[in-house]
Amino acid sequence: MEPAKPSLALVREATDDHVLRALMRHRRLTRAELATEIGISKPTAGESVRRLAERGLVADTGERTPGGRGRGRVGTYYSLSPSVGTAVAVTIAAEGVVAERVDVFGDAVTRAERHLDRPARPAQVSAAVGAAVSAVCAGGGQPVRFAVVAAADPVDRVSGRLVQLPDSPFLVGDLDPVAVLSPHVSGPVVVDNDVNWAARAERDHRGPDHPRDFAYLFLGDGLGCAVVSDGEVRRGHAGLTGEIAHVLTVGPGGRAVRFIDLFGELGLRRAGSTAVDTERVRAADAALRATLSTAIAGVIDAVVALADPERVVVGGTWGPAVLDGVRAAVARTPRPVAVDAATVTTAPVLTGVRAAALDGLRAAVTAPDA
Repeated sequence: MEPAKPSLALVREATDDHVLRALMRHRRLTRAELATEIGISKPTAGESVRRLAERGLVADTGERTPGGRGRGRVGTYYSLSPSVGTAVAVTIAAEGVVAERVDVFGDAVTRAERHLDRPARPAQVSAAVGAAVSAVCAGGGQPVRFAVVAAADPVDRVSGRLVQLPDSPFLVGDLDPVAVLSPHVSGPVVVDNDVNWAARAERDHRGPDHPRDFAYLFLGDGLGCAVVSDGEVRRGHAGLTGEIAHVLTVGPGGRAVRFIDLFGELGLRRAGSTAVDTERVRAADAALRATLSTAIAGVIDAVVALADPERVVVGGTWGPAVLDGVRAAVARTPRPVAVDAATVTTAPVLTGVRAAALDGLRAAVTAPDA
């Protein structure tokens, strides 16, 4: 039996999808250029442009190709219409709130930052998020169709609310980013922990040829871990996978100690907070670094026992500073694993959030009912 042929409607949907994505890559193209880029006939490209223009997704830019005198017909350049909208990327961290509005080409249209005191308090954090989002969403005439939020706290997988765990260094209370952003966004608002977004950025930067099973250990003001299995970040039943602060590890003198408590015992906390004092860690002497490395290796040993990653990636503001000691300590554990430095070192969280916001926006634009 011959396989069923796709319907005309399905063929048109696929063609329209290809046209939209070609315009996302090249910003503007003529119908002839679209035909060449996609591998379709010029009439087919023209019909697709007509359909997409009727849906308000494609517009004539007003620009024309040189024509006449042997140069062929004058061609019209088409681009995506401004009405396809934008997306918002937001990061909420101890040092402040950053919000960006990105267009379908991946360009930042507007950006806003709001400083937070240390230690930040729930009311200030909530106000800063609202102010930053309002600033980037104001004006512009383009709808905001998708939003992605990263928070330096655990995130409830179902509701998107931030979860306050014991000894958390970043006090945001019961902040609900979905409720804060929803008045500004016509589509979904996706919220996840900042370390998970950094891990996604690391995965994408390394590409498909690199291991798809790894753990991303974040060592900064806070302590976190993301587990990536088969290329996907695993969040767990409540979204709390990778919360390593309370893992028992090896402390001074070989005693068992909770990972978060170790920094208090070693005098490496910020005053009045459980946040790690990154400056003191970087300035630590050899003996103190050896103690830290042994403790971190104990945490990695627990992660390996439960998640079985092929390798561990170490990021964060002070993680690379202790990398050599951690590698040596991990080599002495029952199940040694390769330990690498993170490759995305400039704004890894925002990089992951921005990429997800762009992907979500493009998916919304290319949806058949867009």
